Amino acid sequence: MSDRFYHNNTIDNNFSYTYAASRFIFFSLFGLFMFFFPLTIASKSSIPVDHIITYLRSNFPKGAEIYAILVMIAGAAIPFLRGTWNRSKSDVFFSCAKVMGAFIGPMIFFNVGPSFLLEKSVGPFLLSSLAVPVSLVIPIGSVFLAFLTGYGLLEFTGVMMAPVMRTIFKTPGRSALDAIASFVGSYSVGLIITNNIYRRGLYSAREGAIIATGFSTVSATFMLVVAKTLDLMDHWALYFAVSMAVTFAVTAITARIWPLKAIPDDYYNGKNINKKGDNGDFSIKKAWKAAIQTAAQAPSIGRLIISNIKEGINMAFTVIPSIISIGFMGLMVAKYTPLFDIVGYIFYPLFKIFNFPEAMLAAKAVAVSLAEMFLPAILVVNANADVGLAFRFTIAVISISEVLFFSGIIPCILGTDIPIKIRDLVIIWFERVALSILITIPLALIIF
Repeated sequence: MSDRFYHNNTIDNNFSYTYAASRFIFFSLFGLFMFFFPLTIASKSSIPVDHIITYLRSNFPKGAEIYAILVMIAGAAIPFLRGTWNRSKSDVFFSCAKVMGAFIGPMIFFNVGPSFLLEKSVGPFLLSSLAVPVSLVIPIGSVFLAFLTGYGLLEFTGVMMAPVMRTIFKTPGRSALDAIASFVGSYSVGLIITNNIYRRGLYSAREGAIIATGFSTVSATFMLVVAKTLDLMDHWALYFAVSMAVTFAVTAITARIWPLKAIPDDYYNGKNINKKGDNGDFSIKKAWKAAIQTAAQAPSIGRLIISNIKEGINMAFTVIPSIISIGFMGLMVAKYTPLFDIVGYIFYPLFKIFNFPEAMLAAKAVAVSLAEMFLPAILVVNANADVGLAFRFTIAVISISEVLFFSGIIPCILGTDIPIKIRDLVIIWFERVALSILITIPLALIIF
């Protein structure tokens, strides 16, 4: 941006400096309000976005379920209509999982099918506690994410964080914005940004892999569902802050160990763009300038909301059918086989050294996160165990900080140009879970 912007208070597209600053301040504050300011309505304390979703679910319960079923059916049909279902082995698997979800959903809704599916803690729970809230949260949350991410707040925060990125995370300063966008927004959006920057030669393969596996969490709106399921909405701001801190701390460690450390610093097609401007300048003036430039160039709020809604609906089509089918398979495996108990034994000692209550349940819960990040919350609720706030808080945080799971981000990463193997992703998942346990439990026990 030229100095003319600041000296004459004018910028391109006829935006005044004052108007751009107003956009940045007002829209960003409104976004923060919608996601982080608790309100008490009808004796219930929660953030505004959650109140909207609760209102819709409470006043239109059948309508919300029918909407979720339609999303499942449409989401299952789209890969076949577009001819994308067989592009790769992972596409075939997840397309089949979506078809399975499109059958399971209506069976639950119409109460038709085998008893193990219609058991209250399985099918009805998956529909009412997973499919319905997530199918509402994604598009509704996307509307208000436009305010949080579209008018300079990410740029302002990103510039202020830039100096620490190279030192702590072994990534260039510009990755601060990517990391924050990946964490606050959806992992699909974050991966689009990361892959684009990698293809332009601004990230090496290792840097791209660190960002993709370290910051591409589920969106803040997904975190709402986890917090709500585990009855943590009274501690939403704390939960979000600790989840972000633990995620970033774990990433700082995994960036320095195998397998991420072994990924070469090669660039896409040999490109290696000079990291001009990656100089650690974190002045408030530079952060403000970046925010104002974004606010000035951003489209109208109406256009941005429409764009976000489209993206949210497309994401719902992608996510809802597969998470209910994979969620169902995960519950069946957890309930009728010892697989996750066996995997859980790997993590059991980490819980036991802290004398953590219900250590085996906690170990099994974090083990199932590899299949689907929401399964730990479901498993804990279905266990009907007398667990305290520290237990629920720990499981909720690890569900976010583990980042990698097969029903969502893993196939998305495999679909990018970043060269990383599925074996490495599973190993990184294990490292992230183990480190998250060691970091989160002491925090939870101190706080609660």
